[in-house]
Amino acid sequence: MADNILHVTTENFEQVINDGGLCLVDFWATWCGPCKMLAPVLEELAVKFGDIKILKIDVDEEEELARKFGIFSIPTLLLFKDGKEVAKEVGYKNITQLTAFIDANK
Repeated sequence: MADNILHVTTENFEQVINDGGLCLVDFWATWCGPCKMLAPVLEELAVKFGDIKILKIDVDEEEELARKFGIFSIPTLLLFKDGKEVAKEVGYKNITQLTAFIDANK
């Protein structure tokens, strides 16, 4: 796994998200087919955008965070800039779509 992909929990989410810069948060679950398809795309994205932190949150383990951000479908991707949510995408996205998503919200 790339160095800029981090598994976060309720305990360390605020610290990581408020560390500055761009963070792409992936709300996912182990049983979710589209989430499994998205994983290698996020790996590719991590290499392409080495300056962006990619955070993975398992909705089954971190129900409190999923509730806090109103996650009803997975995968859901939230983009944070300097600790503030700036954009949201739901569902599987390919590398081209994710690149456009990030570029549009930098």
